[in-house]
Amino acid sequence: MSEQNDGLMDRLSAHLDRGWELVTQGDLIGAMASAEQTLELDGDSPDAHNLIGYIHAANGNLDMALEHYRQAIELDEHYLEAMLNAAELLIHPLGSFDEAIRVLDQALESCQTADDIADASVLKVDALLHQGDRAAAAELLLGLPEGPFENEQLDFLVGRAHFELDQIDEAAVLIERAAARPDASADVIYYLGLLRDRQERHAEASLSFLKTRHLDGLAARPPWAPSHARFEKIVQAALRDLPEELAQRLEGNLIMVTDLPGLEVVAEGVDPRTPLLLDELATTSGGEEQRRLFVYQRNIERLIRHPLEIQENVQEILQRELDAHFKRPSEAPPGAKFSSH
Repeated sequence: MSEQNDGLMDRLSAHLDRGWELVTQGDLIGAMASAEQTLELDGDSPDAHNLIGYIHAANGNLDMALEHYRQAIELDEHYLEAMLNAAELLIHPLGSFDEAIRVLDQALESCQTADDIADASVLKVDALLHQGDRAAAAELLLGLPEGPFENEQLDFLVGRAHFELDQIDEAAVLIERAAARPDASADVIYYLGLLRDRQERHAEASLSFLKTRHLDGLAARPPWAPSHARFEKIVQAALRDLPEELAQRLEGNLIMVTDLPGLEVVAEGVDPRTPLLLDELATTSGGEEQRRLFVYQRNIERLIRHPLEIQENVQEILQRELDAHFKRPSEAPPGAKFSSH
């Protein structure tokens, strides 16, 4: 009987390992097949439900992803990875901050190492900041382990949390350390740019933003991302459905949809992750002033809350960003940054 159990566990592990390997290779169909084979062998495998949840999240099936994460946690109430995955989904795409905090409180009770505590805590800080509770976020951050952490990514995540709380000196130490690594991600370099901008080291900020744009351009698109042609149609439909006041202000404007802001505007200080840019200084061949609205597909995809409702999401993003632009102070410079994070 023991040999049979050992054989079953070996097959389970093999399917799970293969599933995660295929996820890293971008083969989500193959990864799902491996995960489903795991469930056929053991329908109560929390690891299989966690993997299936991750695959559904990557495909934009957020409700299904959350359901599988919840099943994994029900099967193993101390399953930290599933709890962190569920909390991240609840915070960023879904905006269910109260539930995310409940999950993270449960996760913190299961943490065994400094890395685990830091990982769960920075997510809770994020949720608290989204709720506007800066005092609670700052208190939680103050109690974090100092590290060093085994997971080097935590330097950045903790540094980012300090930055969002305007604790610039603390943020600088950690973000600079993370950015110095040769494999620093686009997110790390982006926050280094934000940090340099806050420190008024603008030339260095521009270099970081240019590098961010380069790395964002190399990144794989999400599996659910529409083609450029379809995205243009989505944008056109969203602009037609804008409130009348906004639509009138855009009447006669040139609308251009492209992947990312151009090198020249990023070098001039425009956020490389801005979803939109309204250029108010363009002129026609006849010398008449004309606005140009640039819509950046990759940056809008970054803000999509629910990929299965992409039309509604794009409509919401365009309306929010344009409304904020037209309400900005009149003394703000042309081409002022839209929000991006």
